[in-house]
Amino acid sequence: MTLYMSVTILIDLLMIAMAIHVLNYSGFNKRQKAWFVVTFFAIAFCTSAEYAVHCGFYDSRFVVPLTILTILQFSIAPSLAMLFVGALGIRRQGRMAISFAALNLIIETISAPFGFIFYFNEKGYFRGEGFLIYEIMYFASLVYMLVMLVVIGKKFHHRDLGTIIMVLVVLIAGIVPMTVFNLHVAYLAVAISACLCYVFYNDLVTQDMNRLLLDNQVKINKMQVQITSGLANLIESRDTETGEHVARTSAYVKLLAEQCKEEGVYSDILTDHYIELLHTLAPMHDVGKILVSDKILCKPGKLTPEEFEEMKKHASMGGTVVRQVLNDVADEEYVNFACDIATYHHERWDGSGYPKGLKGEEIPLSARIMAVADVFDALVSKRCYKKAVPLDEAFKIMEEESGTHFDPKLIEVFLKNKEKYEEINSRFKDKE
Repeated sequence: MTLYMSVTILIDLLMIAMAIHVLNYSGFNKRQKAWFVVTFFAIAFCTSAEYAVHCGFYDSRFVVPLTILTILQFSIAPSLAMLFVGALGIRRQGRMAISFAALNLIIETISAPFGFIFYFNEKGYFRGEGFLIYEIMYFASLVYMLVMLVVIGKKFHHRDLGTIIMVLVVLIAGIVPMTVFNLHVAYLAVAISACLCYVFYNDLVTQDMNRLLLDNQVKINKMQVQITSGLANLIESRDTETGEHVARTSAYVKLLAEQCKEEGVYSDILTDHYIELLHTLAPMHDVGKILVSDKILCKPGKLTPEEFEEMKKHASMGGTVVRQVLNDVADEEYVNFACDIATYHHERWDGSGYPKGLKGEEIPLSARIMAVADVFDALVSKRCYKKAVPLDEAFKIMEEESGTHFDPKLIEVFLKNKEKYEEINSRFKDKE
């Protein structure tokens, strides 16, 4: 009796703990939580009633309340499976559980005065001749739960078939002793099964939530790239030369970043993720030109000092545009990276650039790489206000500007790979 009491208390505490866990779990809605809580408390009630009837301190004066308690237990117990299947997401289980419980309540109430299913005498509780009816109802409900677990498993593509097998083993381990040896451990089996089913469903829901989050992240990443491309296309619609410039510089920055990583230059920063961001967001570097007037942007001759000051504003304005457009649709890293490129790609290594006059490594690496690609392409490309500079001369100018305009480490890597930049330039010229 002491062991049975301990097991009963353990099951009750376990069911209460599971109910508390469900209430605090954010992965379920209110309806699902209600199902689980009702199920766990129903198991606790049946377990306690089982102990009170079979192993409690029996007194013949309490035959009536014990009979009522047994009727309720025998009515609720076969419905536990329906309750749990409802908790696992199968619809219309509430009506089925209530109907099944009502049917058993009617059977138990009618049978109780005759002691057909169970009866009490001066020695305590005994099974009646028709106890098999209760066993059939009880076992049928457990079989139903196992069938529904398979159905639910199919819904989740049988990702946790092992748990269903474990539930089956545990139920058999609880049913056989009760049936063959008259040992009342069935509710322990049901309680363990309930916990396993909860863990099973919880795991499946968590997996689906994680996959949904991953799918959403992929969609967000695509949306970010589409927005970036859209802004770049807006630039191209303003100025065809600038649009082609965007495509070429994106290829240049990726090549330069990859070559630097291979040669161990800033390799602690230039991860694959960083290079991918740099390549994706390079088209944003001139986005501020959207706000520059056509008169200045497309002027065929040299800009006046006043016009050049207006043109210079595209850097600071570019950062503002990027933040306004991307702030609510992209993560902070993405927005900051794009802002750095748009704002600081005209800064110079010696501190004489704009808009902030940053110097050396104060300039973000992304912007320093962008500056190399931006100036090189500007040199070797024909513009409305100048002719294209020959490649050899362009490389010479880039080398001369090392340490003043450009990061010397980047220029060293850049000049080592002249032929690859020539190849990119030639590839784009072939498309013209």
